Amino acid sequence: MTAQEPGREAGRVVPVYAVTGGRTRSTGRDMPVEALVTVTAAGGRPTELQLEYRTIVELAVAPISIVEIGATLGVPVGVARVLVGDLADAGYLDIHLPPSAGSDGGPSVEVLERLLEGLRAR
Repeated sequence: MTAQEPGREAGRVVPVYAVTGGRTRSTGRDMPVEALVTVTAAGGRPTELQLEYRTIVELAVAPISIVEIGATLGVPVGVARVLVGDLADAGYLDIHLPPSAGSDGGPSVEVLERLLEGLRAR
């Protein structure tokens, strides 16, 4: 039995950077890592998609953050943003942005409270 290459998961034939065309930044929209993603009605049949895209659509049946998608796929958050952006542009996903930042540029109180709730739930 041989060790699997780092970053190569079962089922992945090409590196994820090849799937994104080498892109590490999403084009067109700013998506913070805490943005939530959900599947649209068009995303109900992701069978024609590549593995990473299909996995994201399946994960997004329940709201999931971009950072969680990156962690699940084992890819950098920038790559997860690119994949999510591609799927949103194709109509498979809706992106739900968090409330805007506080007046000092930091996260709003609502975002911090949700983060604290999430940490306590683990």
